[in-house]
Amino acid sequence: MPAVTVPDPALVVLVGPSGSGKSTWAAARYRQSEIVGSDQLRGIVGSGEHDLDASADAFALLDQIAAARLRRGLNTVVDTLGLDAERRRYHLGLARRAGLPAVAVLFGTEAAECRRRNRGRARPVPADVLDSQLRRMPDAAAEIAAEGWIMVSEADDAAPEPSHTAGSQAAAARQLSEPAELSLILQISRFPWGSDPAAWLTAIGAAAADAGMAGIALMDHLIQIPQVGRAWEPIPEPWVTLGMLAGRSPGLQLGTLVSPVTFRAPGVIAKAIATLDVLTGGRAFCGLGAGWWQREHAAFGLPFPPVRQRLDQLETAIETLRALWGRGTKAYAGERVSLPETTCYPRPVSAIPIIVGGSGERRTLRIAARLADGCNLPADLTALDRKLAVLQSHCEQAGRDPAEMLLTVLDVPVLGDSRDHVADLVEQLRGRLSAAVYARQHHAGTASDHIGRYRLLAQRGVRIVFVSLPNLNGPDDVLRLAPVADAFG
Repeated sequence: MPAVTVPDPALVVLVGPSGSGKSTWAAARYRQSEIVGSDQLRGIVGSGEHDLDASADAFALLDQIAAARLRRGLNTVVDTLGLDAERRRYHLGLARRAGLPAVAVLFGTEAAECRRRNRGRARPVPADVLDSQLRRMPDAAAEIAAEGWIMVSEADDAAPEPSHTAGSQAAAARQLSEPAELSLILQISRFPWGSDPAAWLTAIGAAAADAGMAGIALMDHLIQIPQVGRAWEPIPEPWVTLGMLAGRSPGLQLGTLVSPVTFRAPGVIAKAIATLDVLTGGRAFCGLGAGWWQREHAAFGLPFPPVRQRLDQLETAIETLRALWGRGTKAYAGERVSLPETTCYPRPVSAIPIIVGGSGERRTLRIAARLADGCNLPADLTALDRKLAVLQSHCEQAGRDPAEMLLTVLDVPVLGDSRDHVADLVEQLRGRLSAAVYARQHHAGTASDHIGRYRLLAQRGVRIVFVSLPNLNGPDDVLRLAPVADAFG
């Protein structure tokens, strides 16, 4: 039976009599800090979790904690009996005001089992009280259905699923039984290499190979971009760096994602990539874009023309690369480019894919559809679906089969070994963003969550995911990608 998914984050209210397994269920699926329990709080405001005189204060504190967490968009699991309709409706209102799903998980544990477990406790609930709870369950279930909750009646089969990728659990399960093809390429965007840059890069390359990654891509920037780090952090020239990696990372595809056509003359780009392709035995790829960051152009004395001219340059660059990588040395006269000769040796030893980065719908995607081998699009499924529809339309207008396009995405995921680890990483990385917003933007999750998400990308025709880890510090961070890469190997 497939798992029942519980949105994450959400308000999750557990409903069941004493001994039905609510606390055990919650502890197996959620972090301790996500669970708010009346017993636990009686132990804080009273003499212990069985101090019934402290119940009023404990429930008041529970409501305050739940309200504060929900306001921040945080997962909140309420571990009480859940049989009080007034309290349920109050919590339902909190969730709705916070814009979060409200889930009621019903525990239909057999009465005999509840009584057996209760008898085994150090402080059992009185038998008549438990009987009253058991009798209350059928009515509570009917009330909850009418109150507007998302109801989960098979608790044992239920598990949290990140709201940023609905359907990821089912997709991950299907990937295990019916694997879809997808390649993962590590995009390195930050370089905390300490005193030995070459050793750090070599170790990262080795870890990428060990993790089953298909290749390495480098950003092409002159100053570290604010989305990644501070301006004074290192950001190496990519073609020099890729040349070093070509000798130290055998078997990996190598290229940039992406090189702005405003940085180098098209012929120089063609020469650099052709050389890389020869040195790697045909493992080079070429990511090109129109450029976007004015600051780095100004700082290095490079022109930064208006966007229309930059897109013209992108078209010129692609045409120039095609001309110089073709056979022979004859003159070339094309739509935008005229060359007296096409003498570019060494020639590439493979058909180097040209991937256009950028998702401008009116022009960039049209350029990709007309001239490029592939297009790099957003990894967010909603944005991706929109861009794919536009790209398909441009392909059809260009008389091209959309299936011919090499579809890639750039993903910047938070990947942790466990739910606790994921939360720790989000807290370390979130900066001024709230934890909930950062987790959603970076699709925070475990390997299983990302396997399911990448399966959903593959179903849309994506063939390469460029993975840029926001917490990349060393080889161990890369090796955490191994289960994901293996699932698509």
